[in-house]
Amino acid sequence: PEVINGRTHQATVVDLSPWVEYEFRVVASNSVGIGEPSRPSALLRTKAAVPVVAPTNIGGGGGSRSELVITWEPVSEELQNGEGFGYIIMLRPLGSTTWTKAVVASVESSKYVYRNESITPLSPFEVKVGVYNNEGEGTLSPISIIYSGEDEPQMAPAGASALSVSAAAVEVSWLPIPWNRHTGRVLGYEVRGW
Repeated sequence: PEVINGRTHQATVVDLSPWVEYEFRVVASNSVGIGEPSRPSALLRTKAAVPVVAPTNIGGGGGSRSELVITWEPVSEELQNGEGFGYIIMLRPLGSTTWTKAVVASVESSKYVYRNESITPLSPFEVKVGVYNNEGEGTLSPISIIYSGEDEPQMAPAGASALSVSAAAVEVSWLPIPWNRHTGRVLGYEVRGW
């Protein structure tokens, strides 16, 4: 802080964070040095303000069929700027002009699942996550592209064959299922015998 003229008995402290409790001390100084600080003032909370810091690390994907899972890094308490803090989720299918808006009122939330039966598997969505409190809506994050959930594989592996390799073992082989833009990647296979 600036050194204040000795004949001045008040000062305005600037660049404080909204909705944060502060206490203050005053220290006298002269050409010899700096004296002891005063006792701390009573705690004083600055006024609330619209939040200005958007969530970071917007991501997601996965989930079940007809779901779009959206995740983010929560905003820390000292950046919430007031009571009634929550998150605003804006989403739209890639190429669409109409945004869908959802509100998550929980301060601790870091995930939102949008469910809609019309969502096709692995569809790209543009997503923004913003913040609000009792003072109003704040900043939105930059747009992130997130894909909706996958569907179960729609076709069975082809070319299954079995070869006896011992009295207690059979080697089973098959042709892999190709990647399908509508149902996603195959993460594994299950071999059944009877």
